[in-house]
This record gives sequence, C-alpha cells and structure tokens, in this order.
Amino acid sequence: MAEPEPTSAELLVDEDGPAMPWAEARQRVADARSYWLATVHPTGRPHVRPVLAVWADGGLYSSSSPLAQKGRNLAADGRCTLTARTDGLDLVIEATAARIDDDASLQRAADLYREKYEWPVTIRDGAFDAPYGAPTAGPPPYGLFRLSPTVVFGFGTDDEHAPRTTRWRF
Repeated sequence: MAEPEPTSAELLVDEDGPAMPWAEARQRVADARSYWLATVHPTGRPHVRPVLAVWADGGLYSSSSPLAQKGRNLAADGRCTLTARTDGLDLVIEATAARIDDDASLQRAADLYREKYEWPVTIRDGAFDAPYGAPTAGPPPYGLFRLSPTVVFGFGTDDEHAPRTTRWRF
C-alpha cells in the first residue's frame, strides 16, 4: 500500500517560513515508543489510554483486547485521536480506526511490533496471540486496528520547531 501524502500542510503560527515537511513528522510518529489513544465512549465522553503502536502503509496500527473498553469503543465508533511526544515536537493524530483481520496485514504489523517492542506476537484466528501482554490488557486474543490519519498536528516545543508548528490534512 502506498503512503498517502497530505492534501495540504499549513503553518499554525504567524511565521514566514515553510511548513514542516510531512516526511519529518511521519518519521517521528513512526519512531515514537509510546502513545496516548483517545476513543469515544458510548456515553460520548472521551476515553484515554496509553498504547503501543507501529507505523506501516500510511497508518498506525494498535492492538486491544476485545474486552477492553478502548477495543469496544473503536469497534463501535472508529473516531479517535492518538498523541506522541518527541524531542521538540508533540504530535496529535486525528484518525479513523478500522479492525484489521487479514493475515497479511496482521503479519506485517506483528513483524513491526516484534522489531520495535520485542513483543513476540503470532497470528491466530484473525487476531494477535502472545505469551504476554500489557499488565492491564488481559489475555489474548488482541484485535488489531489500523488508524488512518485525517488531520495531524505537529506542535513545536522548542525554538527550532515552534515556528514550524504545522497542520497536515489528508
């Protein structure tokens, strides 16, 4: 799958320089180690949890037990926001999540999880199986969700990046 490119990039500060290149922000999203995921609870309130995620094919992949609230929320309403903090740049990814259950996509994500986090997931019955998960994750299986960005914000937090605070639309 080809990497989607933003349809627009604009500075969110009153500066004369160019917007930050998407390639730089995308690499930072991919390299981040931990993320916070906000989903929509059935009552409409936000539900926020720390998650692990990997970048592939233009989106982030994150897993959840189907019994966990975040998994139930994503299954019912795919609207979500994922955040990541990197040196000099905080990223906010507004996205739409969809459950992934085809073996090829699951295996690609499993390989990336193994490489990034050393998490030894395998594929079984359209989901992740693993000898362990996060202490609060519960037992497998773990469903995989693809988060497709709709809008990404890169908020500069230092003198180098603050003037390049950018919004990318997809």
